[in-house]
Amino acid sequence: MHYKVKGRGRTESRAVYDVLAINKDGRKELIGIYVSESEGTNFWLSVLTDFKTRGIKDVLLAFIDNLAGFEEAISTIFPQMIIQSCIVHQIRNSLKYVASKDQKEFMSDLKTIYQASTVSSR
Repeated sequence: MHYKVKGRGRTESRAVYDVLAINKDGRKELIGIYVSESEGTNFWLSVLTDFKTRGIKDVLLAFIDNLAGFEEAISTIFPQMIIQSCIVHQIRNSLKYVASKDQKEFMSDLKTIYQASTVSSR
């Protein structure tokens, strides 16, 4: 969530990041809320370091956007973690290459693919 803050005689933009996890029992947990002026590798490195300091020993999967250096930051703190691109970001990136008049049909086709329970049910 992005919001504006007045301080030091000017208005600045801030972002609040809610970090969610699914535990080994399949339950969703909020494991942190972080505020930052900008999203970057150093910010995420500090978040991941905080996780490690708080006792998180291992993370199985991370779904990330295409932020430069994010994958390296994760690998530094949790080297065994499996990293995948977020499906929402993959779709947004794909839409850049589709003409605006064709995007509705493209999204309809993608929905069919992503809602399929098996490869053969498409």
